[in-house]
Amino acid sequence: MNSYKIIVNPIAGRGAGEKSIPRIKQLLQEYGLDFDLVRTERPWHAAELAQQAVADGYAVVAAVGGDGTANEVLNGLMQAKQAGVGTATMGFINVGRGNDFGFGVGVPAGAAAGCQVLQQGYRRLIDIGRVEGGLYPQGRYFGNGVGIGFDAVVGFEALKMKHLTGFLNYLVAALKTIFLYYRAPLVQIEYNNEVITQRSLMISIMNGRRMGGAFMMAPQSKIDDGLFDLCIASQTSRARIFALIPQFMKGTQASQPEIKTARTKRIVVTALEGVLPAHADGETLCTEGQRLAVELLPRQIEIICQAAETAP
Repeated sequence: MNSYKIIVNPIAGRGAGEKSIPRIKQLLQEYGLDFDLVRTERPWHAAELAQQAVADGYAVVAAVGGDGTANEVLNGLMQAKQAGVGTATMGFINVGRGNDFGFGVGVPAGAAAGCQVLQQGYRRLIDIGRVEGGLYPQGRYFGNGVGIGFDAVVGFEALKMKHLTGFLNYLVAALKTIFLYYRAPLVQIEYNNEVITQRSLMISIMNGRRMGGAFMMAPQSKIDDGLFDLCIASQTSRARIFALIPQFMKGTQASQPEIKTARTKRIVVTALEGVLPAHADGETLCTEGQRLAVELLPRQIEIICQAAETAP
């Protein structure tokens, strides 16, 4: 039995996943790792493959792709754990367009760097989020964060642009979204025995620190501290949205009057007027949701990452 299951999304990074396979095979062989590599063939296939890998007894299940591939593998591992099938350590080799999950857990982007992290084998337990609602009334797990409102629409727009990649893709999408998503829904936000009713442009529920490749939604967040970091933006003008974008890039938005930050283990967001567009780790939760309930599950998955002293 091979001890490492490598699950590759061949279309990740606009084909970078497939192109990375020969290099990954070469590096893992040079490192002496005993592995079996398989390609995904459809949406959610990575989750199914990860769950089966746990049942088959693999010690490590590694995602090769972007944040979406990592999210599917994470879901497969959590489903196997919750079903009592067993557990496996998660690995991640990022060759996708974004690396927000990797940034949060301490896995640098690139095939060579990801393989080196696997070989070094440093491990830590991380918290996992779970969201119910939208397309997933039964729940979906996530590692980095849930975005409701503006940043979700930014992600939807970024996916439509085929000629741009990385941070520039998200920046252009953000500028475009300012003119598409201006009228914020009236929402009720419940957390820590507090209820807020307001028009909210954006609600970010962060386990990691960054979204969109450069937007520091929760610069102080830690992925193993047992709490979400919240970033809640109230309705504001288009001009102010333009002004706030650099603040989010620097992680200094908490000083702005439209922004409220907090920490919690559970949050429920309900649309009173309008709807909730939302994503989890960049994957669509809903475009017209009405209610999302999000909870944090402490120290659920062991992941192979950089040691703290070498992580950025």
